[in-house]
Amino acid sequence: MSKPLQIGVTGGIGSGKSIICRLFSCLDIPVYGADARAKWLTNHHPGIREQVTALLGTAAYDMSGRYDTAYVASKVFKDEVLLQKLNSIIHPVVMEDTAQWVRANAAYPYLIKEAAIMNKAGDGNTLDYVIVVEAPENLRISRILMRDRRSEEEIRAIIRRQVSDDQRRNMADFIIKNDDVTALIPQVMHLHRYFRSKT
Repeated sequence: MSKPLQIGVTGGIGSGKSIICRLFSCLDIPVYGADARAKWLTNHHPGIREQVTALLGTAAYDMSGRYDTAYVASKVFKDEVLLQKLNSIIHPVVMEDTAQWVRANAAYPYLIKEAAIMNKAGDGNTLDYVIVVEAPENLRISRILMRDRRSEEEIRAIIRRQVSDDQRRNMADFIIKNDDVTALIPQVMHLHRYFRSKT
């Protein structure tokens, strides 16, 4: 059996990656949420817990045993070497977890992988195509203000730290506009038919 196509879905904070992935799920296409899965593995994988604790100390996990994101961020935010060491602990486990998920879903025509950070298809990954979800910045900010307990300043700082829209467009094979004007379902259905035609 030929391997299913692997499609990446990415976009900036508030762009609406998750709603696009939910639409693909409604078409019976499996979706792997890389960021959510990495968070779960960081909390539950014993090898990660052991190595992260050795790297950053016991405070990396709180009293209830949950990964303390704020503490870890404070340690690695301005220390590139420490951040690389942390990533070298977590990323291989996530990659192996992804590979197992792909094998488990090999009967499907294509699979969706959602992640905030992504390279072009084939650039150090197993992706065949990358979809970038786009929305105007002010709309993204208003969505996050409704969704999260963050100030507008915090949101703008996150957007500045993320890759730019131009950088994302350079990695895109397809762009979905999620601007509250352009209908989403026809865009997703068009891509669904295209990916089905490639398998």
